[in-house]
Amino acid sequence: MKLLPTLLFILLQGFSEASGAEASKKVDQDILRGIDLLYDGETDKAEDVFRDVLAKKPQDPAGYFYMAMVTWSRLATGFWSREMVEQYIERIDRTITVARAVVQDGNPDSFTFFFLGGALGFKGRFYLMERKWLSSFNLASDAVEALKTCSSMDPSNKDVLLGLGIFDYYTAKLSGVMKFLTFLLVHRGDREEGLRKLHQAAQEATYSSFEAKSVLLHIYLYLEDDRHKALLLARELATRFQGSRFFKYLEGAACLRLDRFDEYRAVAAAMRASAEKAESRTKAALWIRQSLYLDATHDLFRGNHEEARRKLDAILSMQDPVNDPLMIAYPLLKKGVSYDLEGARKTALGYYEQVMNMENGAGAQFLAEKFIKKPALKNDPFIGY
Repeated sequence: MKLLPTLLFILLQGFSEASGAEASKKVDQDILRGIDLLYDGETDKAEDVFRDVLAKKPQDPAGYFYMAMVTWSRLATGFWSREMVEQYIERIDRTITVARAVVQDGNPDSFTFFFLGGALGFKGRFYLMERKWLSSFNLASDAVEALKTCSSMDPSNKDVLLGLGIFDYYTAKLSGVMKFLTFLLVHRGDREEGLRKLHQAAQEATYSSFEAKSVLLHIYLYLEDDRHKALLLARELATRFQGSRFFKYLEGAACLRLDRFDEYRAVAAAMRASAEKAESRTKAALWIRQSLYLDATHDLFRGNHEEARRKLDAILSMQDPVNDPLMIAYPLLKKGVSYDLEGARKTALGYYEQVMNMENGAGAQFLAEKFIKKPALKNDPFIGY
C-alpha cells in the first residue's frame, strides 16, 4: 500500500465537544485544554486532563476516546513498544464498548455516534497497518455509518467533516486489495469532496480544526505536492503549538520543497533556540536531534549525501531510546535513502532491513518497506518525511 507511510501519522478522526447542559461546558473546556497539550507534545499532562474527564463522566465514551488518543499520540511519536500497542488496543476497544452500550440503552446523542465512528475508524486504521484488509474494510464501513448518523442527528456539527473528509480522500487514493473492497463500500471515495470537507473542518470545526489542518498539511506536502499550501499550514501550526518539534520540522521541510533556503535556515535556527530555552537537558536534546534531522533532509534534497550521513550519525551518537525512539529508526532509514540516491542499492537495502528488524522501529518500517520495494529517487517527497 503506497499510502501507508502517510497514513501512519494521520488520525482518522478528530476531536469534538461533549454535548449537554451547563454542567458539561466545563468538561468541554477540559477537553480543549487536553487537546492543546497533546499537540504541544505534553502527553503526560494531557493524560491527566483526560483522566479527570473520564472520572467525571464514566458512562460517556468521550473520556475513553481521548485516553486512546493519548496512546495514539505516543505511538505516532515513535513509542511502538508492545505494551503501548496493547494499551492502545485496550483503550480503543473500551471506547467502542462504552459507545455501543449507550446506543443499546436507547439514549444516544449525536456525539455517541461521533465517538463510536472515531473509535471504529482508529481501529480500522490499525488493522490497515497490519494488512488485515477485510477487518479494516468492515470497521471502516461501520465507522462511516456511525459518522453519517452523527451528522444526520446534528447537521450543524462541523467536526464530523474531518472523519468523513479523510474517508472520502483516502478511499479515492487507495489501490490494490483495499481499492477492490472500496467498490463494495456504500461510501464512495471522492478526492475533491474529501479535500472540501477537510478544508471546511479546518475553518469551521470547533474541536477538529487543528487536526484537519494537520491532515491537510500531510496531504499537500506528501501526496498532492502543493508546497505553498503545505507551508502555510505548517507555519500556522508551528506558530500555534510552539512546543511541537514535529510541526516545526514540517515547516522546514516545506521550505526545502519550495527551495526557500533562507527560510529553512531561519526554521533550523529557531529549533536550536528552542533547545537553548528548554527546561531540561532531555527536552533540549529532542530539539537538537530534530534540528540535525532537518539539516540532513536539506542535504539529501541538495544531493549532499555524505554530509547528510555525517549529521545522521551525529543524531545516532546521541540517541535516547527511552525519550526519543523516533530519532533512532528514522536516521537509519535516511542513511539508507542517502545510499539509494547514490545508486548504492545493496548498502541502502541493508539499512532498510535494519529498520525492519528493530524491536521498536518507531513506525519507520512502513517507509522502509516502501523503499525496499522501490528505491528512493531524487525529489521523492517522502525524503522529507
